[in-house]
Amino acid sequence: MPIRIPRDLPAFQILQDEGVTVISERAANRQDIRPLKIVLLNLMPMKIETETHFARIIGATPLQIDLTLMNMSTHTSKNTPSLHMKSFYKNFSMISEDKFDGLLITGAPIEHLEYEQVDYWEELKEIFDWTQTNIHSTMAVCWGAMAMMYFFHQIPKYSLQKKVFGCYNHNNIKPESRYMRGFNDIASVPVSRWSEVRHSDFRKHDSLEVLLSSDEVGPCLIEDHQYSCLYMFNHLEYDTLTLSKEYRRDKALDAEAVKPIHYFPDNNASMHPVNSWRSHGQLLYGNWINEIYQTTPYNIREIKNN
Repeated sequence: MPIRIPRDLPAFQILQDEGVTVISERAANRQDIRPLKIVLLNLMPMKIETETHFARIIGATPLQIDLTLMNMSTHTSKNTPSLHMKSFYKNFSMISEDKFDGLLITGAPIEHLEYEQVDYWEELKEIFDWTQTNIHSTMAVCWGAMAMMYFFHQIPKYSLQKKVFGCYNHNNIKPESRYMRGFNDIASVPVSRWSEVRHSDFRKHDSLEVLLSSDEVGPCLIEDHQYSCLYMFNHLEYDTLTLSKEYRRDKALDAEAVKPIHYFPDNNASMHPVNSWRSHGQLLYGNWINEIYQTTPYNIREIKNN
């Protein structure tokens, strides 16, 4: 089944050209199907690129997805045309009364700030609270995952002296987990961050279970049984060239910028990178979508009515 997005959203044609099954809202309305309602809170500055990443990866599942794009009302995007934002995005106040089967929260390039210094922190806290009444399951990514874990468990992030950047092998800690179904014992995962969370801090919390972790760069994926969410600190949603584009942006600003490791063939940045994570990305997001489908109420208004 397809992912349902507006026909004039840039991702529509991109994904259609790639062979991902997409369907316009008009066509979907003719089908007698209860689609899964997923909302994407996009905190990244390059919103069109990010929304395409997530639409691609959840569109690879066999279920019909109705994707809503959300942004922060207390922050104005400077890198995405205002017409695009007005045409395709809704702010929190516009959908706060709605129920959703799933919520995706992206990262944000603001790791150098304390959470309380972020201009939309108060609104983001409202959204974290909202997940406990209006969202069946949440997956938060990178900074979004760190911020959500901090909000619910007061677990801090730690700044790194050097950017962790590249594709790192991660160990499948819980192969019996419903989210790790189909994973190999070792999974390559793209990483790009200046901060980390540490095992020693969340070992004190019984509700937190590590599913994927790396000997080199630490925890990657954690299930929070108490708050019905997954914390993904890295980037299985990335496409093949994402790290390459980021490296070239970094290098334009700093000739000594860190090169992503385990990414370019022979570590040669002039060569086309090899995608070593695509299958595991589709497995993780497919398993998440399938778990939502198996457990969410058919009547969406019944989500978390307790």
